Amino acid sequence: MTKHSRSWRNLPARPFSRTAKSFSQKSSYNPRRKRIFFLLIKKCAPFLGIAILLSISLTAGAFWWYSRELPDPNRLIDRDIPQTTKIYDKTGEHVLYEIHGEEKRTLVRLAELPDYVKWAAIALEDKNFYKHKGFDYWGIIRAMFSNVASGDLTGQGGSTITQQLVKNAILTKEKVLSRKIKELILAHQLEKKFSKDEILQMYLNEIPYGSNAYGIQSASQTFFGKDAQALTIAESALLASLPNAPSRFSPYGSHKDDLLGREKKTLKAMHDQGYINDDEFEKANNQELVFKPRIDKIEAPHFVFYIKEQLSEKYGETMVEQGGLKVITTLDYDKQKAAEKAIADMSSKIEASGGSNAALAAIDPKTGQILAMVGSRDFFNQDIDGQVNVTIRPRQPGSSFKPMVYTAAFRKGYSPSTILYDVVTDFDPRPDSQYAPKNYTLKEYGPVTMRQALQGSLNIPAVKTLYLVGVKTATDLAKNLGYTTLTNPDRYGLALVLGGGEVKLLEHTGAFGVLANEGIRNPIVGILKVESPDGKVLEEFKESPTQVLDAQTARLTNNILSDNQARTFIFGANSALQLGSRPVAAKTGTTNDYKDAWTLGYTPSLAAGVWVGNNDNTPMKGEGGSTLAAPIWNAFMRAALANTQVEQFTPPESINTGKPVLDGISGERKIKIDRASKKLATEFTPISFVEEKTFRDLHSILHYVQKDNPRGDRQSDPSKDPQYGDWEAAIARWAKENNIVASDESAPTESDDVHTPQNRPSLTVYEPTTNSSIKQAQLIPSLAVSAPRGVSRVEYLIDEILWDTVGAAPYVRTLQLDRLGKGEHILRVTALDDIDNSTSIEIPFIYEGPSQPTGQNTTPTTIPLSTLWLSPTDKSTIPQSSFPLTLTITVSPPSQVKRVNYYYSSQNNIPIFIDSTREPTTPQATTTWRTAPPPGTYTLYANSVDSNNVSHKTNEVTVVIQ
Repeated sequence: MTKHSRSWRNLPARPFSRTAKSFSQKSSYNPRRKRIFFLLIKKCAPFLGIAILLSISLTAGAFWWYSRELPDPNRLIDRDIPQTTKIYDKTGEHVLYEIHGEEKRTLVRLAELPDYVKWAAIALEDKNFYKHKGFDYWGIIRAMFSNVASGDLTGQGGSTITQQLVKNAILTKEKVLSRKIKELILAHQLEKKFSKDEILQMYLNEIPYGSNAYGIQSASQTFFGKDAQALTIAESALLASLPNAPSRFSPYGSHKDDLLGREKKTLKAMHDQGYINDDEFEKANNQELVFKPRIDKIEAPHFVFYIKEQLSEKYGETMVEQGGLKVITTLDYDKQKAAEKAIADMSSKIEASGGSNAALAAIDPKTGQILAMVGSRDFFNQDIDGQVNVTIRPRQPGSSFKPMVYTAAFRKGYSPSTILYDVVTDFDPRPDSQYAPKNYTLKEYGPVTMRQALQGSLNIPAVKTLYLVGVKTATDLAKNLGYTTLTNPDRYGLALVLGGGEVKLLEHTGAFGVLANEGIRNPIVGILKVESPDGKVLEEFKESPTQVLDAQTARLTNNILSDNQARTFIFGANSALQLGSRPVAAKTGTTNDYKDAWTLGYTPSLAAGVWVGNNDNTPMKGEGGSTLAAPIWNAFMRAALANTQVEQFTPPESINTGKPVLDGISGERKIKIDRASKKLATEFTPISFVEEKTFRDLHSILHYVQKDNPRGDRQSDPSKDPQYGDWEAAIARWAKENNIVASDESAPTESDDVHTPQNRPSLTVYEPTTNSSIKQAQLIPSLAVSAPRGVSRVEYLIDEILWDTVGAAPYVRTLQLDRLGKGEHILRVTALDDIDNSTSIEIPFIYEGPSQPTGQNTTPTTIPLSTLWLSPTDKSTIPQSSFPLTLTITVSPPSQVKRVNYYYSSQNNIPIFIDSTREPTTPQATTTWRTAPPPGTYTLYANSVDSNNVSHKTNEVTVVIQ
């Protein structure tokens, strides 16, 4: 290789040329740039050195600054005198609970404890305890990334056991960056001064376990009534699960299930990390833990521990249990007592109905303040898990969630007058699946408005409403209303509106409170003020209202739920959902198999919710929200609102969208039709052949509107909607079953052309003559009759009473007159053809013949009963599509008929019952043959049973069904 003697620095620069390619296009090597870089380094080096020294100095200074204020680790045994924290009602006059400052503490040496006690703590809280130097670098880095991502630099800190000891035994729990730095520095100092076992011993003796128990020995005695040396593996795992959040995970609190789940997590960690073998793990995992009963003097216990948990999360367990805080809560003492009494008074009925528990929550909608909270029927009853606060536990709400879905619909542009078809519908578009909910009554109500559907708690329109709204839209509104549990819309599907998603009673009540407050949400709050022992205000309630729903939409829902008259058809006028003259909005809910019974309701200034059921989801005995929860709600509301001003709900503005289906216009027409010609009835159509048919626009709402923009243009091709076909098919099926004709099955436009003057029979009566005198008791009329369509029958009436009917030529019958009184009478003879075209002639006459003895009724009371089959006529051909089919006979006189039975028989002459008519009031008796038989030839007839139980058979007609 040739060695070059001159430096690259002495190379001449390439002359600039416009046509030459830049050097960068040929090579990344640029001597000029490199020379400039080194010159910059040379000039900046002093400044970089100063910056590094300054950083080191600042870091050391910060370390020294915080270290000089740190307490000595020996302070672990030198504590301030504990002071009692007191929790009050809203007036500050009633002490609900005193958290006594006397801490329960008994020191125990690590060597005296079973090994699995310390392994439980290490496995769950700090598996690298014996490896790190006080803090976990990677844990801190993970926490930093998490905190930066969340925007909270004071958030999680990846704490080790050493850090937890410092945090709980030396420092306050304030969430500031300086405290976190102090924690790290002191943890490092502790690790330098003490051995790992000494640190673990201090941790197990100093850490708070809740219920004023500090250290493993006190916790063991408090929760299990035994010394720590006697703890089992399962009990050790449970106690190790407490220090992370002692109030939240308290065995006596509302999150016992979470605690037990955390215990299982600890056991698995111990097993996975090799601290216990398979047999020990299996035995511990199956051990049923029994807690020592808690005995406290306490008012509103569920509310108190709800507040205590919040305080502990904010100020730390030590501050709450020993800091002497004065806590003024939002609880209204009188309303709390009213709530407890309302539940106690219903206890017997709850138990008789197969239930064991009940809960109630009440808030002030104008502020969000909790006024009453009863988390169970009996806090101290372990048989019903009485210490679980059901007001903050997720439960399925049944129909009580429907108002939120309808509210979302109103906000989207639908109106309370929007028409939906309440007909059983399959909502699952998959070919091999079905989701076809039915109403509680198992009835179909046809076209109903959203207003009727909500007040009647109809299930089918509710599911349709949720589809129109969209599950995601409904859960988004729910989130704005304050629900925290409805976070997975894909899981709920359309069952959400029927209670398929779980909600918390307190949040459910709060959401109804938002409606009461016309769309303004105030976060639910239980604390008014917290003061330190020296009177310093640590926190104080301030209202923070947010308009999450426009007032008009809220008023629409309020107007429906407060309409007692509208819900009368389901609940009756005097149900437990009304408060007499005081307007109140209310809604019930019942889950499948009667596992949960709900009632929620509100006035403008008070919202309350009630749940009844069993904590273990055992079904009750056919009792629901209206019979179990509603009486509790009603009793509480009446007591809580006694002697208060009656408030009115602001009515909503009227809505006129211009779209018939949204404005409650169903497009229904009633048309009178001639049964014979199937054309429009005229003045010549006899009443016996006039039938009224309802023609309706038999389409679902999807036919008329875009579901996501109901007030926009009509959908160009509604059949593209995946639900359209099933909704339309269900309506068509219902219409056919109810003899309702669709408007697009063309209604007749032509007039009846078979009932005309030209088709009327020709009739001449020769005897009797006008004003003739009849001296005999019998009259044999003489007449001539004919008709273009043939004569069907001739009727004889005397003084408007049907005397006889003759259905065969020569259409003459001997009329018995001896029951008539002497004097003037009128005989009317009427000739009719097969479709009741008729001609009548009236002949006045004077009867002078024999009469019944004086004192007897001179008007006929028993006339021989005659019957005649009218329609369908003999030898008719009837398509199966004509069913349901109307059958008509004549009976005279109808007053003597108790029942008419209709039959058909096939060629084997076996009679088959069709239907019956009871006590007809007109000469024409009709019924409906609903289901067509198989194609074939059939004989039709009817039997009329008179008042003496004598049967009178009509003539038979033969018809062909095709």
